[in-house]
Order: sequence, then structure tokens, then C-alpha cells
Amino acid sequence: MNARASFHAMTDSTAADYEIIVSETIEHMAGLPERILAHLRLLSGDHGGFAVDRLTHCLQAATRAQRAGKDDEYVLCALIHDIGDTLGSFNHADVTAAVLKPFVSERNHWMVANHDVFQGRYFFHHLGLDPELRERFRGHEHFEHTVEFCHEFDQTSFDPGYDTLPLEHFAPLVRELMNQPRRSLYLGSG
Repeated sequence: MNARASFHAMTDSTAADYEIIVSETIEHMAGLPERILAHLRLLSGDHGGFAVDRLTHCLQAATRAQRAGKDDEYVLCALIHDIGDTLGSFNHADVTAAVLKPFVSERNHWMVANHDVFQGRYFFHHLGLDPELRERFRGHEHFEHTVEFCHEFDQTSFDPGYDTLPLEHFAPLVRELMNQPRRSLYLGSG
């Protein structure tokens, strides 16, 4: 059994307790890329009424982005942009953006955080919602970046006949880019 901190309330903690906690936390954090890949696998078989399951949709978006010459960070964002669907059914973009925030640029983080509103351009009218809702962001420095993502890679990725790369193709990218955060409260750069 691993060592455990002795306090029952943080007000009673000691530096020795946090030596134990930090050691365990570092080990846990190192497993994040594998947990991301496992969570992506949870999207397999979940069609939600679409022509392809959620995993295939994410893989298609990433495949299209990679084939279009987008950089690895952008491809990572395309790959996991809907990973929040399982836990954030009413705010999946927020969930995914929170997971990605320590690892990607502000530009790509904003794109993922707002892709749900921008994607609405293609279907909100079917639901009685405003398909121009994204216009509230017009003038934002990342507006066109997000328009491009949704138009070129997100809304096009529901094709059962598309030559989609498998998750194993993208696993090294996930392991590399989600191994070390760029910014985090715990790095003093949050």
C-alpha cells in the first residue's frame, strides 16, 4: 500500500504530507494521455443518431486536419474536440476546453471552447435556434480560426465512407502533447 497523508483537514497538513501527495500526483498526472485515449474509446459505438459514432467523428476531424497540413496541436484539438460529450451532455465544449487548456495555445483553446456555438451554423435552424449565434463573437481575434475548424473539419466529419485513420495512429500525438502542460496553477503559470 502506498504511503498516505496523515491529515483529515487541510488546515492540519504538513510539508511531509505534501511530499507524499506530490509524489502520488506526479504519477497520476503522467497517466493523463492514456486516460484521454481510454475516454476517446468510450465514444465508440455511441452514434447519437448520427451516421457515424462519436469516436469516428473525432477521428475523421483529426484525419482531415492532419491531411490538410494542420500542426499537431490543431490535430489534437480536432481529435478530442467532442470528448466532453459523455460527461458534459449540455456543455461538451466547456468540458473539452477545460481538459485541453493546460496543453494548447489560447487560440486553439478558444476554438474548442466555442466550437459548439460555431457548429450551430449548420443545424440550429432545424432545432428552432439561431444559426447565426456565432455572430456575437464576430470581431474576436479567433473568430475566423473557429469558423475554419467547424467548416473544414467538424461539420464534414460524419461520413461512413471516409478513409479515417484509426485511434492508434493518433496515440503518439496524444502521448506527446498531453504529457507536459504549458500552463497550470500548479506550475505557477495558471
